[in-house]
Amino acid sequence: MKNKELGKIIINYIFMIIGCVCYALSLRMFLIPNSVVGGGVSGVATIIEITSGLPAGLFILLINLPILAMGFKMMGWRFIVNCLITTATLSGVTELITLFGNISITDNKLLASAYGGILQGLGIGCFIRFNMSSGGTELLGRITHKIIPVFSIATHVAILDATVVIAGAIVLLNPENVLYALILIFISAKVSDIVVSGLNKAKLCYIITDKYEEVSSFLIAHSPRGVTLLNGEGMYSKTPKGVLLTCVKFNQISTLKDWVKQLDKNAFVIMTNANEVYGKGFTDLDK
Repeated sequence: MKNKELGKIIINYIFMIIGCVCYALSLRMFLIPNSVVGGGVSGVATIIEITSGLPAGLFILLINLPILAMGFKMMGWRFIVNCLITTATLSGVTELITLFGNISITDNKLLASAYGGILQGLGIGCFIRFNMSSGGTELLGRITHKIIPVFSIATHVAILDATVVIAGAIVLLNPENVLYALILIFISAKVSDIVVSGLNKAKLCYIITDKYEEVSSFLIAHSPRGVTLLNGEGMYSKTPKGVLLTCVKFNQISTLKDWVKQLDKNAFVIMTNANEVYGKGFTDLDK
């Protein structure tokens, strides 16, 4: 058990380093050379480097230190130590890259925002998936939410990030920065979501039918997916209804609808997105 836990910790830190490299490359290859200011502490550090020439990597660490200190009591020492290690690594990697000289590969701000967003998304996704954090506005949002318990933590983080983006537009005298930042943030969020959830997305299906025995038997016989029966009652007709619950992959949706249509034309089918599905036929539960 100890070896397994140690192996998990090692894997977490390996992917933390990978995440830091991706995030640092987004700053050095795309964002800082093109004066694109995103949200968060890295956005503040970007503004400082662009306006003063002082290293962004150093300020990623310096700005995070008081935030981590404020979050110590709330989050506990283990979380804060992990954040400190991640922040220090990100800071170091960001400055280490400068030893290779100017590695900017485009002067197109739109491309810089898009590809910077991809790399940042990969970095953030690694942090989230492997239970690491660099603190920043995400931790600061938790702190401000505790002080001012209005709206959600996510809203507090969004306000903090928006403040940095707007500050970048004002300081750099470039209102277009807000537009580029929106592209950066949107792509980063989408990519990080893919990294965290993988391609393990599916459709959660509710099939409301009078012929639930026939439909469920057919689905079990012709599909690798499990089916669960929920007992229901039609509130208008006051008759018992079978509610079949199942999960299918995207390429199986049309087939499922065709099967249900053949078995019960009056069936009522509800499909909704399932971002993460674990179990037989999908991802193992222990992953």
